Amino acid sequence: MNLPHRLFSLVALGTLGFGSIQAQMDSRNSPSTGTRPAFPGQLSPEERDRLQELTEADHADMMAQLGIRLLRPGPSGSNAPGTQNPANYDPAKANPFPDYPDPLTLKDGRKVTTAEVWWQLRRPEIVEDFQREVIGRVPKDAPAVTWRVVQTLQATIGGMPVVAKQVIGHVDNSAFPQISVDLKMAVVTPDNAAGRVPVLMMFGSGNLPGVDPGWPDWAGPEPADPPSTHQLIAAGWGYVSISPASIQADNGAGLTRGIIGLVNRGHRRRPEDWGSLRAWAWGAARGLDYLETDAAIDARKVGIEGVSRFGKAALVAMAFEPRFALALVGSSGEGGVKPHRRNFGEAVESLTGSGEYHWMAGNFLKYGASDAAFGSRTANDLPVDSHELIALCAPRPTFISYGIPEKGAANWLDQQGSFMAAVAAGPVFRLLGARDLGVTEDYRTAKMPPHDTGLLEGELAWRQHHGGHEDRSNMKYFIEWANRSIH
Repeated sequence: MNLPHRLFSLVALGTLGFGSIQAQMDSRNSPSTGTRPAFPGQLSPEERDRLQELTEADHADMMAQLGIRLLRPGPSGSNAPGTQNPANYDPAKANPFPDYPDPLTLKDGRKVTTAEVWWQLRRPEIVEDFQREVIGRVPKDAPAVTWRVVQTLQATIGGMPVVAKQVIGHVDNSAFPQISVDLKMAVVTPDNAAGRVPVLMMFGSGNLPGVDPGWPDWAGPEPADPPSTHQLIAAGWGYVSISPASIQADNGAGLTRGIIGLVNRGHRRRPEDWGSLRAWAWGAARGLDYLETDAAIDARKVGIEGVSRFGKAALVAMAFEPRFALALVGSSGEGGVKPHRRNFGEAVESLTGSGEYHWMAGNFLKYGASDAAFGSRTANDLPVDSHELIALCAPRPTFISYGIPEKGAANWLDQQGSFMAAVAAGPVFRLLGARDLGVTEDYRTAKMPPHDTGLLEGELAWRQHHGGHEDRSNMKYFIEWANRSIH
């Protein structure tokens, strides 16, 4: 199993167990049959080949739309001797493009010195660049979602009584009945709460308590800390598990299904259309619509969380949905907190190949092109970078979490580069009256602190825990920080 797929397999184990992984394929959005597909490990060779065939055809179609003849291959997760195109893990070679776009300089060269100019001029510029070139646009005519509670039960989480609701959001498909999309969400709150409670929405299985299996043996040692759900309930919080697979499939073959396919009426995407990251974030925002109607929840105190690819989605949701009060962004790597301009581990070319391109706007493929009608482009041609995605969250509290390579949070994720991006986002937080990491060095030279050293005094926070590819080991620090950060 290569490293990117291993990272995929470890997604969300710190929050909702192995069912979070199976949720990747637990969807009505199967591109071939419309029926519920099996977990990828259970697919027949013929089914896997068909899925790959459809994905590659869609990827080739987007390349043709953009006039791309050849893409640079993404790096291998391994740098063992004999590996073809190994990822770079040499810090001396990690910064071929050391100068990131200045989030506080307008496109006409003027400096942004007031919050008013940020909100009225600079932030819209950054939003437009991300929508056009990186994550894609949510259609203006995105259909409405109607939520209903289909099951309510009483249960216990970590010995604490809770009320759990299974909630389904039906997306209006009257314009194209051939595709049906039903968002799946579990809402769990303390049974004995004196009033409305804060809630952390987590990308996971969408299942009620007791359905998902526990930590699987193949994932290595289970973290010492209790599951995140237990920690949240014990702290007086509620939690929401929302299934990204019920929103949009996690493969290119599914782009003509799910919410993206529904809006496009079964047709393939155009270059500025949204990818799966933006679609998952849209689904989370629709889930927030429901939470605003739930009397048990303080809708002013709803956070968003995810790990790995869903860490990327959590960051996008926080950046583009202002109602989310705070975020826990776990091990997000390339396409999340890691700078595109860094050459360390996963790269832009990883996201422009057929395995991951569906996360992004079609236009993002241009930045992996080596031969195209427009010539060639690299990460340095991107008009924005990850520090500006973090900056779009300001001044709301944003907690960036990673683990350590020794425990499975691979160097592929580029923890050091992600720290540099967080430092580079700091000036925007400060401009808006919020506190950043408190690091005084320039982002180009700032060094990540040792693991288990929290920079948690500001609205922008960083902590690398001593665990693996999960954020469960940081949850107690997040909860303490969040309780101080939201009032």
